[in-house]
Amino acid sequence: MTAPLPFGSWPSHVSAAAVSESSPRLERAQFVGDEIWWGQSVAAEGGRTTVMRRSGAGTAEPILPAPWNARSAVHEYGGDAWAATPAGALVFVEKTDQRIWALDGDTPRALTPELGGMRFGGLRIAGDRLLAVRETHGSGKVVRDIVSVPLDGAAASTPDALVVLASGSDFVAQPALSRDGSTLAWIAWNHPHMPWDETTLRVRALTDPDTTGTVIAGGDGSAPLQPVWTEGGELTFVDDPSGRWNLCRVRPGEQPRPLAPADADTGGGLWVLGSRWFGSFADGRIVAVRTNGSDHVVLVEPDGAVSPLDVDVVSNTVIEDVSGTRVLISGTARDGAATVWDVDIDSPASPTRVAGGGSSLTEEWMPRAQPLTVSGPHGPVHAFDYPPTHPEVVGPADERPPYVVFVHGGPTAHVGGAPSAKIAYFTSRGIGVLDVNYGGSTGYGRAYRERLRGMWGVVDVDDVIAAARGLADAGRADARRLAIAGGSAGGWTVLCALANSDVFSAGISRYGVADLRLLAEDTHDFEARYLDSLVGPLPEAEQLYIDRSPLSHLEGFTTPMLIEQGLDDHVVPPSQSEAVRDALAGNGVPHAYLAFEGEGHGFRRAETIVATLEAEVAFLGEVFGFTPDGIAPIVLD
Repeated sequence: MTAPLPFGSWPSHVSAAAVSESSPRLERAQFVGDEIWWGQSVAAEGGRTTVMRRSGAGTAEPILPAPWNARSAVHEYGGDAWAATPAGALVFVEKTDQRIWALDGDTPRALTPELGGMRFGGLRIAGDRLLAVRETHGSGKVVRDIVSVPLDGAAASTPDALVVLASGSDFVAQPALSRDGSTLAWIAWNHPHMPWDETTLRVRALTDPDTTGTVIAGGDGSAPLQPVWTEGGELTFVDDPSGRWNLCRVRPGEQPRPLAPADADTGGGLWVLGSRWFGSFADGRIVAVRTNGSDHVVLVEPDGAVSPLDVDVVSNTVIEDVSGTRVLISGTARDGAATVWDVDIDSPASPTRVAGGGSSLTEEWMPRAQPLTVSGPHGPVHAFDYPPTHPEVVGPADERPPYVVFVHGGPTAHVGGAPSAKIAYFTSRGIGVLDVNYGGSTGYGRAYRERLRGMWGVVDVDDVIAAARGLADAGRADARRLAIAGGSAGGWTVLCALANSDVFSAGISRYGVADLRLLAEDTHDFEARYLDSLVGPLPEAEQLYIDRSPLSHLEGFTTPMLIEQGLDDHVVPPSQSEAVRDALAGNGVPHAYLAFEGEGHGFRRAETIVATLEAEVAFLGEVFGFTPDGIAPIVLD
């Protein structure tokens, strides 16, 4: 029997510690002989990424011992920081020095030189070659190329042993070597484009001395991604000239042709080098992700026929690896757990969960995503509503629940309809969560994505406001107790919304952007020209940068705020959050500022995750007038 209690004060079995342990980051998965390997973060060890393996007998154990940490810093966001050779050796990028190391015995040995300013990522084993994206910092310029790394360690002492295979572009990614080892394909793009704006698919015969290659797709306002060679010497990839990323195929020298087009995206923002949206089998079949709001997985036959695969992933889905008729698929499951599935496409009804999952939260504690679409001033706005959920408690009949509106980062990113332990941390206490895919998000096609072009700080703000008002107008949320929370670009939207509207009564900014000119000066090379498309090029658009920035509207900071910041953040430096803190203090607005040593752009340490979650609920209780059960109060300055 359920009992009424005030929203926000419900007793919960979902602790902050359980959230930090519930769903580790899973980073890449690969078939290695009879085993399956995958990368997994360990929150209790400062977010260190180890590599795990599961044998045919089902036993899981770590391969990479502490303190080794497989994490790349290429583009700052990394990706594909490890790979396995056919012989079962682990090669990985060590976080602390960004060198590539090999573990084929008791102790890792270096494969790349000890030179400052050199980073590696995007590791791929192709036959007897190790391919990697190299990023070199020095002389005020960042240079990227694709290199072949000798597996015998020759380059550790002789840098010239690193052979450059592709160069000549500001950015390179996703190298793929043909089956006969003669031709390289890769994705390239140049400033001011981002990889979801415009890229080129390039190929180069390795006997050709010109390492810039030949463009065979893209470069015309489309963004091809993920080249994969077929047995017959063609390339399968994804491209979006139609406005949706769909599968395509091309033979060098010919025109690309579409494969099984759909009104959904097989593709997304290439924020990390390990993103893969399809896998190709030797018999011509393809397993692909399709995204339209949430993800689903399909099997594409050689004749173009498409059938669904019932794999429990609805968000963040990656097609990791294929072997024989088996495919490894990672993603967020319907219960909110990060998971790796082993699926035999000849027997798809019996997938095996090989990693992740195992949430300690039973179904009755997990809210169900309720898709929400509202009309905004710029068109439809898509979101997922997670109402307060508890197996034994309900709110008073005459009370509407407080809500926190989640704003994802990017801003060119996406959230799917999957709950998480973090969302359950709020909803189990009687606080609803609205997760918004504002204009600019992926997963709804190029037109929706480009709604934000030149309008960052306007469209995103209008859309989250429209979603929040729509929820309140429908009687599902208390309009007087709406909060907004986001990190990075999501933090920018939080600050803009608080400075320029009165819809929200509380705000939580995690390493949020506060001053566009400071961001343009301080940010790293990958995003150095991102603002050209989001706002406008400098110096021509300088006044627009000033007008849009929240710190230009100090009088608008009248809403209580919690600010969270990693002190090692090189994407959004601490100076941004400190400026917001000082403005709030100057205006006499209640606030709290939490700074964390050793944290960068996104929190990984268990103690940080616990501290921020507890602080956020305590902050909402302080502002909205409820007493969270079992959480210490927060002191606002």
